[in-house]
Amino acid sequence: MTANNSATQAAHNTPSEALQATVHATELTRSYAKEALDQAESKIRELRGSVDPMVDKLADSAQKLARQSMDLAAEAKHKAQESLARYSDVTTKYVSEQPVRSVLIAAAVGAAVALLVTAVRSNHKRD
Repeated sequence: MTANNSATQAAHNTPSEALQATVHATELTRSYAKEALDQAESKIRELRGSVDPMVDKLADSAQKLARQSMDLAAEAKHKAQESLARYSDVTTKYVSEQPVRSVLIAAAVGAAVALLVTAVRSNHKRD
């Protein structure tokens, strides 16, 4: 009967040992998975730490370029206003010094524009 008892006891122990082995394997798997996730999280933090300064640097560069563009546009506007004021003064002075000549020039320019408009309209009607 001892052989029979040994076989029975072995049969009872086998599921228990299998359960223990499964629990142990599950714990090992969880441990490895946790370690892998920790390493991945560490890498992500490391990458994020190196990416954030690059994004900040690019944003700073974009802001500097925008400021420079606005400054250049303001400067160009100022120069255009100065030129316009200068030409307006010169024209006003010329008209006041040469009123008859100014009227004749204006009439000639008006006639030339009228001829051009008429020519364009007649060409447009033929097409």
